[in-house]
Amino acid sequence: MDARKLGRFKRLLLSELQRHAQNVDAEQARAIDVVNDEAKESCDLALRNVIQELALKLSDRESKAVAEIDQALMRMREGSYGLCVRCGQKIDERRLNAVPTARYDAACQAAIENAKGDGAGPSL
Repeated sequence: MDARKLGRFKRLLLSELQRHAQNVDAEQARAIDVVNDEAKESCDLALRNVIQELALKLSDRESKAVAEIDQALMRMREGSYGLCVRCGQKIDERRLNAVPTARYDAACQAAIENAKGDGAGPSL
């Protein structure tokens, strides 16, 4: 991949990283606020735990997105960004435009999803 395209993907990834990092901070703050509010209004410890767990799961999803972006940036530094980590083939640029953190080319992604079964979600 030429330097111009790589730079464009890097800017895209850094922008996504900033957005997700802000969401993580905001969701963690909301989780703490919800738990504090519930603690004031209710002595039901189980309810507080459920609310906190739900809020932290939302935060966990954002944290995973941040980790995927970080891995993509690391692959850029190593010179392997845009190459499938499974087979070593180039990942189609259209796929990278849609999913800049993609680790697999379309064929390997399909094989992974098929191996996991119909109920499994994507593993980008």
